[in-house]
Amino acid sequence: MALKTAKDVLVVTKENGKDEIKLEYSKLKKALLNLRAVNHPLRKQMLTLLEEQKKLTVTEIYVKLRIEQSVASQHLAILRKAEIVETSRSGKFIFYSVNKNRINEVSVLINDLA
Repeated sequence: MALKTAKDVLVVTKENGKDEIKLEYSKLKKALLNLRAVNHPLRKQMLTLLEEQKKLTVTEIYVKLRIEQSVASQHLAILRKAEIVETSRSGKFIFYSVNKNRINEVSVLINDLA
């Protein structure tokens, strides 16, 4: 197998010398973001709570988990950035819920790698 590297892509040539495998580091970084987002004790608790309650505001989350509002908001921001949770607005309230499609994608990735 031959190995070439570019700044953002790793290219590995298969043993047949014709086919290539490309590993894009930007996609790897995004995958790591998703895995780190769900692999944190407090965020696991948040996701479990959201799954049980279906949708909650940040206030309901921090009260139920007995944490500071700023801590809840920081962790929810990480989950939002990874698209693990979705938001919906009702008047002045923003509700958080689990993005089940994204959880499924993460689950498939983990099962493929494990």
